[in-house]
Amino acid sequence: MDYLIIALKSIAVYAFIVAAIRIFGKKELSQLSVIDLTFILLISNSVQNAMVGSDTTLLGGFAAATGLFATNFILKKFMFTHHSVSKFIQGEPLMLIYEGKVRHQALEATEFSMEELEAAVREHGVASIEKVNLAILEVDGNISVIANDYTHKTTKKRKTKKILR
Repeated sequence: MDYLIIALKSIAVYAFIVAAIRIFGKKELSQLSVIDLTFILLISNSVQNAMVGSDTTLLGGFAAATGLFATNFILKKFMFTHHSVSKFIQGEPLMLIYEGKVRHQALEATEFSMEELEAAVREHGVASIEKVNLAILEVDGNISVIANDYTHKTTKKRKTKKILR
């Protein structure tokens, strides 16, 4: 019974952290700054006791991890089948640049500075914002950039899942 309580506490902490990230926003989860990484490490340390309490046994750790893995698996499956839930939790892609012009309202909404946007454009091998046809902040925190000449597409490559049937 104690291990079930640990798993349930872990699930509650998981839900809280997901909600807090959604409420307080995310910028680029894929490119964490030193401050962001420090924050994540401190948050994980601060909620550890709330999940396992005084039970620092191997089984207590397994119970917490099992609760987190199960919750993550179920939430991902649910988000896959319910687009509105996915949109609510992850948000939607946001257009930052269109035809060489910065969409300042979107920039403000994401709390990006012009310097950060310019750096993201350069990271994709495009010299200036004016040469960008489209830049989108994706829901995973990556910025996709397509240059005006269309021969210079730059998006970060991802591993694709193999579907087994």
